[in-house]
Amino acid sequence: MTQITDSRTSELHVVSTTLEPNNSQYLAALCGQYDTHLKQIEANLNVSIASRGNRFTISGPSASSETAKTLLEQLYSTIRTGEPLSPEALHIHMQTSDMSDLNSAPISEYLLDQPSDNEHFVVIKTKRAPVKPRGKNQLSYVRAIQDFDINFGIGPAGTGKTYLAVACAVEALLQERVRRILLVRPAVEAGEKLGFLPGDLAQKIDPYLRPLYDALYEMLGFEQVNKYIERNIIEVAPLAFMRGRTLNNAFIILDEAQNTTREQMKMFLTRIGFGSTAVITGDTTQIDLPRGAPSGLIHASQILDGVDGISFTYFLNKDVVRHPLVQRVVEAYDQHELKVATGESQHQ
Repeated sequence: MTQITDSRTSELHVVSTTLEPNNSQYLAALCGQYDTHLKQIEANLNVSIASRGNRFTISGPSASSETAKTLLEQLYSTIRTGEPLSPEALHIHMQTSDMSDLNSAPISEYLLDQPSDNEHFVVIKTKRAPVKPRGKNQLSYVRAIQDFDINFGIGPAGTGKTYLAVACAVEALLQERVRRILLVRPAVEAGEKLGFLPGDLAQKIDPYLRPLYDALYEMLGFEQVNKYIERNIIEVAPLAFMRGRTLNNAFIILDEAQNTTREQMKMFLTRIGFGSTAVITGDTTQIDLPRGAPSGLIHASQILDGVDGISFTYFLNKDVVRHPLVQRVVEAYDQHELKVATGESQHQ
């Protein structure tokens, strides 16, 4: 094995690793069909990977080569446990391998599922399959939900805010820590009109609640979710339906909270009763309120930060766990808005 020098240099280095056991089925799963997984790692970390049997040779900048080596070893260990590896799962594994900061921090800090000596990783148990938080922000978010009664998850789309909250709610219900789950969204028209849709308000708002249903179906199964809804153990409703209620022994999730007004946010937070946990999620860059109407989520983050018993978790662009293009889209919009804001400030 070629000796690796200081990881802060960008010179070309070569590093090798031998993966044990030498199992053709495991190795095929690691490499992917036509080596698609290896190519995905090469493109993401700017390295070249050559393999002969169970021996892999990685060449590239020192920091990138060592990151790729450790990633291959971790992925191989995961495959050996029987967990399948897909391009989507690989993308999530690489999500925290942020090359922009590798010059100033240890590589291990950027590898997913690489705990420090003082922490362990959380697995959320649902009926269908366990859900694992990915990266430090998701881990902090899940731990906060377990420890605090009111929790805010704020950040861009695709960071797992709602999905993890639903997973925590399902786990709490299955373990009988709560008696029911309430999934709530504000009924805000995102540039579209609801009036032409058939049915009453609940039926009109149903399409806006579909992402919450999808998460539930994935974790509990279609039939079980419908049974819970019929028995009112799971309730999915627009925010307006919360007024005047007191919610005890419940797990309440307010999704798309950036579209609440100040009054609606205060109303929601004061619905919470004994034995309940509330999670409020939102993306402050996607506000659909009428122009000039202040967001209740932004207002709450300003006045409640630091209040005992309330937690705030802020997600970043690098926490996006959807398709890689989602992260690039978010970053492109952020850069454009920054340019516009800078241009306006200079103009003024």
